[in-house]
Amino acid sequence: MRLGRIPGARRVPAYLRAVEDDVVLFDSWAGRVSDNPRAISEALHRRGSPLRQIWVRTAGAPAPAWASGVTPGTTSHLTALGSAGWIVANNTLPGFWRKDRRTTYVQTWHGTPLKRIAFDIPHDTTRRHRRYLAHLRREVAEWDHLVSPNAFSTEVLRHAFRYEGTVLETGYPRNDVLSTDAMPALRADARGALGIGADDLVVLYAPTLRTIGSFELALDVGRLADALGEHGHVLLRLHHLVAAHVGEDPHPRVHDVSSRPEDIQDLFPAADVLITDYSSVMFDFAVTRRPMLFFTYDLEHYRDALRGFYFDFEREAPGPLLQDTDEVIDRLRDIPAMARDHARAYDAFVERFCHLDDGHAADRVIDAVFGAAGGARAGDGTGGGTSRYANRPRTGRPHSG
Repeated sequence: MRLGRIPGARRVPAYLRAVEDDVVLFDSWAGRVSDNPRAISEALHRRGSPLRQIWVRTAGAPAPAWASGVTPGTTSHLTALGSAGWIVANNTLPGFWRKDRRTTYVQTWHGTPLKRIAFDIPHDTTRRHRRYLAHLRREVAEWDHLVSPNAFSTEVLRHAFRYEGTVLETGYPRNDVLSTDAMPALRADARGALGIGADDLVVLYAPTLRTIGSFELALDVGRLADALGEHGHVLLRLHHLVAAHVGEDPHPRVHDVSSRPEDIQDLFPAADVLITDYSSVMFDFAVTRRPMLFFTYDLEHYRDALRGFYFDFEREAPGPLLQDTDEVIDRLRDIPAMARDHARAYDAFVERFCHLDDGHAADRVIDAVFGAAGGARAGDGTGGGTSRYANRPRTGRPHSG
C-alpha cells in the first residue's frame, strides 16, 4: 500500500525533511509533463539555472532529461512536497498537503477564463462542489504567486479565487513557442509524426469539458473529413478527463490525438484551422492568428444553466458560432472568406487577450519568482530580477516565499 493512501501518514515524510531552497517541484495535472509548468521547467533548463528540478509524473512516464521524477502518492512524492523550496503547479495540489512557510508556491492555472470558475460558478450546490470549494479555499491561502495571461484574467482570477496575493501578469508560458521562429519546423515535425502531408488541410477539433466521465461527440468528424477532401484531416483532441469515454472514429483521416502525450500547443503548429466551443484553447490558438470556428450547439444550456460566461461571447467571438455539422462544413468551404468576415473581431480578441504573448512569458515568470537562481536569459549575461509585471497584493497579505 502506498503511504499516500494512509490518512494522517501522508504528511509524515514532509515533516521529516528540511526545505531545500535549490529544489523546484513541478506538478501539472497530477502527473503529466505539460502546460505552463513544462514551459517554465524548459526555460529554467535553457537558462542554465542551478536549481534542481523534480517532476510529478505518472508511473512509468519519463521526466524531462534534466529532471528527476516522482510518482503521485508515493513516499518520494510526499517527501518532495515537503522539502521543495519552490513548487510550480497548474492546478490544485493534494488536499492533505500544507505548505511550509519557507516554500514558495507558484500557481500558473491553466487557461484564460471564458466560462465561470471556482467560487464564481453559479447553480452548483452539489456536495462534491462544496468539498472542492473547501479544498480550494485552503489551497488559495497557500499561493505566493498566481500567473495571469492577460489584464482581463488578472481581475477575473482574483475574484474567482478570492485571492488577494501577488499576481504575475506575464502572458502564458505555454504559449511562448507559438511566437518563435521555430513554428515552421514544429509544423513539419507534428505533421510528420501523424503521417500528414505538408500541403494537406488540417482541422483541429478541441471541445471543452462538460461533465466529468461522459461526453457526446455531437460533431460528425467522419463527415467533416470527407467534406475536406482527400487531402483534408481532422485532429480530434478531447479533454483528458473524458477522452477514454469516446470511441475512435474509423475514418482514415480522423486522427484521435486525445491520448497522445504532447501538449495541445504541440499540435497547434500542425493545424490550419481550429474548431472549439467554450474551451480556453481559443485564447491560446489566437496567438497563431489562424482561423477559428465555434461549434456551439449547446450554447444556451452551457451559458445559462451549466457554467455562465465572463463576457459576451456571441458578440466578441473571433469566428462564426455554428449549430450543426452542416454549418461547420459550409463555412470550411471558403476559409479565406470566413477569415475576412471575422477579421475585425479577431483583431480585437487578440488585442484584449493575447497582448502579452510575445514568446517571453516564461522568462518574465522566472525573473519575478526565482531571481538570479533562475539563470540568465538567452543573450543576457545577467540573472533575473524583479518583474515589472508583478501585480502586488491588494491587502498587504503576508507571503511565505
